[in-house]
Amino acid sequence: MSEPAENGAFSFVDMEHQILKLWEETDAFKQSLEKTKGKQPFIFYDGPPFATGLPHHGHLVASTIKDIVPRYWTMKGRYVMRRFGWDCHGLPVEHEIDKQLGMSAQDAVAKLGVAGYNDECRAIVQRYVKEWRHTVTRIGRWIDFDDDYKTMDTWYMESVWWVFKQLWDKGLIYQGVKVVPLSTALGTPLANFEATSNYQDVQDPAVTVLLKLREEDAYLAIWTTTPWTLPSNLAVCVGSDIDYQLVQDGDRCIYFAKERVGHYVGDDAQVLKEVKGAALVGLSYEPIFAYFADQRDLGAFVVVSDDYVSTDSGTGMVHQAPAFGEDDNRVLRSHGIDALVCPVTLTGEFTDEVPDFAGQHVKEADKGIIAMLKNAGSLYRQEVIQHSYPYCYRSNTPLIYRAIPSWYVRVTAIKDKLVEANAQINWVPEHIKEGRFGKWLDGAIDWAVSRNRVWGTPLPVWINDVTGSAVCMGSVDELEQYSGVRVTDLHREHVDGLEFVLDGEEGVYRRIEEVLDCWFESGSMPYAQLHYPFENEEVFAAGFPAEFIAEGLDQTRGWFYTLTVLGAALFDKPAFRNVIVNGMVMAEDGKKMSKSLRNYTPPDDLMEAYGADALRLYAINSGLVKGEEQRFADAGVRDMVRRALLPWYNAFSFLRTYAAIDNWSPDKGLHAGDNVLDQWLLSRLQTLKSTVATEMEAYRLYNVVPQLFGFIEDLTNWYIRLNRGRFWGEDITPDKIAAYSTLYDVLLELSKLMAPFAPFLSEHLYQQLETLADRPASPSSVHLCDYPLSEADQIRPNLEVAVDRMQQVILLGRQKREEVKIGLRTPLAKLTIIHRDEDMLQDMRSLEGYLRDELNVMAIDYSTDEAGYIDLQAKPNFPLLGKRLGKRMKAFAQQIGQLGEDQIAELQAHGSLTLEAGGVAETFTVEEIEVKQQAKAGTNTISNSLISVDLDCELTPELVRRGYGREVVNRIQRERKERGLSVSDRIHVVFHAEGVLAQAIAEHQDYIMGETLCLLMDLDATPQEVTAEIDEHAFSFQLSLAE
Repeated sequence: MSEPAENGAFSFVDMEHQILKLWEETDAFKQSLEKTKGKQPFIFYDGPPFATGLPHHGHLVASTIKDIVPRYWTMKGRYVMRRFGWDCHGLPVEHEIDKQLGMSAQDAVAKLGVAGYNDECRAIVQRYVKEWRHTVTRIGRWIDFDDDYKTMDTWYMESVWWVFKQLWDKGLIYQGVKVVPLSTALGTPLANFEATSNYQDVQDPAVTVLLKLREEDAYLAIWTTTPWTLPSNLAVCVGSDIDYQLVQDGDRCIYFAKERVGHYVGDDAQVLKEVKGAALVGLSYEPIFAYFADQRDLGAFVVVSDDYVSTDSGTGMVHQAPAFGEDDNRVLRSHGIDALVCPVTLTGEFTDEVPDFAGQHVKEADKGIIAMLKNAGSLYRQEVIQHSYPYCYRSNTPLIYRAIPSWYVRVTAIKDKLVEANAQINWVPEHIKEGRFGKWLDGAIDWAVSRNRVWGTPLPVWINDVTGSAVCMGSVDELEQYSGVRVTDLHREHVDGLEFVLDGEEGVYRRIEEVLDCWFESGSMPYAQLHYPFENEEVFAAGFPAEFIAEGLDQTRGWFYTLTVLGAALFDKPAFRNVIVNGMVMAEDGKKMSKSLRNYTPPDDLMEAYGADALRLYAINSGLVKGEEQRFADAGVRDMVRRALLPWYNAFSFLRTYAAIDNWSPDKGLHAGDNVLDQWLLSRLQTLKSTVATEMEAYRLYNVVPQLFGFIEDLTNWYIRLNRGRFWGEDITPDKIAAYSTLYDVLLELSKLMAPFAPFLSEHLYQQLETLADRPASPSSVHLCDYPLSEADQIRPNLEVAVDRMQQVILLGRQKREEVKIGLRTPLAKLTIIHRDEDMLQDMRSLEGYLRDELNVMAIDYSTDEAGYIDLQAKPNFPLLGKRLGKRMKAFAQQIGQLGEDQIAELQAHGSLTLEAGGVAETFTVEEIEVKQQAKAGTNTISNSLISVDLDCELTPELVRRGYGREVVNRIQRERKERGLSVSDRIHVVFHAEGVLAQAIAEHQDYIMGETLCLLMDLDATPQEVTAEIDEHAFSFQLSLAE
């Protein structure tokens, strides 16, 4: 495979397109399935999206997670079947059709018929399948688009019928009239979890209305933010234990809750009497409007009571319209009042029962209703309030609540099963288990699963038009047994007309009109995608519950919930064992991503700018994989190239470059030497493997990627940088072969480790490394390799700690040099490493050569005498401890301030320390006790929480001249780069210098020649072509290629 380049630089985007072509030509995904076929299955559920819209950033975050985990488990030897699915039914599709046709579904059905309307829906359900396939494939996701499932397929719908029939047989399905959220734009009720997904801050009218009592010359004051419900008022609710006052307001006497009198009348109101709410119960009043005055015969227009009434807002008296309020409906039923009026259609328009507003949408009628109240003298106060109100998640129009006959799943009857199922699920992040999802289960209500729509899976219920008896169908065969007709499609146009009679029973069975909620279909996906139980019984039994699912945070009240309800109801199990919940993706400005606002870059454009690997790594190295909201920044994707992909690629490029110079290849034999950093890197690799395995098997992706990035940093910025000299040497020595062998082995293993996360660059480097070995890749793809297992015998924990401390020493040494303004090219006489652990210092001695070179010091000493260099002082972290300790803070603060060196050392070594004050013991962490380290007077000591160093910063003339020698090397190397010389080109150099600089060049001639690959170096009295300056000492030189 050739190296893709753009303007001479490696092109990640071009490389990815080459890899996509390779995968397609070799059918790599199919090969991975064939390789693992017959092995233990790993069942993964892919939540079906709608293809009526294009994939967005949120889809791609979930897609990345849903690719990483199956790739990982495939490489671990599991058989991971991955089928793409499409949600084809429901409101999203019908809403698109209604907009396309320019009419409501009811009008469209009247014009086109059910069959014609469904044909229109069927035509658009896969509008963007091609675009979805392109984008999902482009991000590197392996999934089967050819053997996909669609919720509109007859075999899928048949399994959905079976699920419904199981619930029916268990007594968990019933029909009831309840007040439910209604999308008037779509003319259908919504499930409770759908109604809570799109709250918006809006301004609404708030009116206070007076109702004339019949028993006394007084009024009841009620308050509402839905004036359109007032024509349907049938009662007023008070709190039995709430105090109410009758106050004089002009020529009228009005009842208010005592706590609300000041708000309405003022604190100096004339109070005529005070009573408990219980004393008002049973009073009757004149209806506000006369439309339903006859409801008095059914108990309407009286005062009732309930505990839900509060005095937080309004008048403390609640207007009751039982057709439009869940509590209203409940309260009237509890008082034995049968009155119920519902003069509003499913599309939100008043019926002829309210002639003054017939045909008007209820929200539009508010203004006219308020005007009528004002003209009648019933309007006491009119205001405008801003509050949060639910909107339809599809049409983005206000919902209303309305009594609607619907079919329900009796969720409340199996709530304990849901809780038990949830207890068996591993949630990532963990807090969702008992938090967002657990609390949702605690408040679970019965699930309205019927929709008054057309395009969907028909409810499989036939009801006798005389006896009212019902039959539920669970299969195509069962329908044929009853009706005598074998259908090949289960949509309404094919089953609505099927009727049957039963022997010995009068009447005809006809299907009810409703269709199933599309969430019921997606919740049935574990069974329906396999056409279970009609096929694949063994496959289902082996893979239920699923091992893994992943979707966005919003699905805790959507797909995760419906899966759990149906799994618990049918099998007393959760439907899935592990779930990763990603957070919601917002635009960089914090707003929702919007085409009209143009506040985001389309995903395909991002991938063509920076590559899919970069987009994947950005997504999974963010708070998104911890369920947190993330502002998506294009710069973050670009940063993944700089931070991870380019250094990783450069590590391979470094190996390839020097291997070519030395004509080294791994097929000539690998050699393991005794170099300490080789051993460290191999140990780090094995530790990384172990960590990745632990975290991946717990599905904590957020702990994996930082570890991988950290290893790439160690590989490139530490191992290669500190070992460059081993690769530069002219001779092929065992040590050089060991360096090549180590770097090759690590890069090959890293390509496999990174394969699930950055599949493109992993594949490219794997192929290149196999080419370097002068052999065809075997296996043919990195994704067909086994995932690397940790080799415990190579792990050296003490060495890893020692190298970590070496890195800290180097960072501290550089920091000290910056403080005293002495550059790294100027050598210093001595570095002292200070730590109380002699064993750890002993381990660091093996790294002394690297420390001398990296910090440019002539000698290194070691000391356990921390007290001789630094003063330690402990201080309590008041913001953290104040909350925990309260009044005991003072006693413990005194103890913390007096901690000795041994106690501070214990704290630093173990991460915690236990102290006692007033007979009570408390354990404190390193976050709660701050340790300040201060250099003793007369030292050049600098410290962090892990180690301390003292750097001798006194410069001698000899040290200065050594530094000049290094500066000369730097100037020559710059010129080599400027001329575009190869790293292996040998050169001749002629210098012109005077004084101390000439002396420095002469003293360090061998060093300068060795570092610059100079074969011949002369000093000349004549100024040369290239001029330079070091510490205000001018010199010049001439560089030429050696023949």
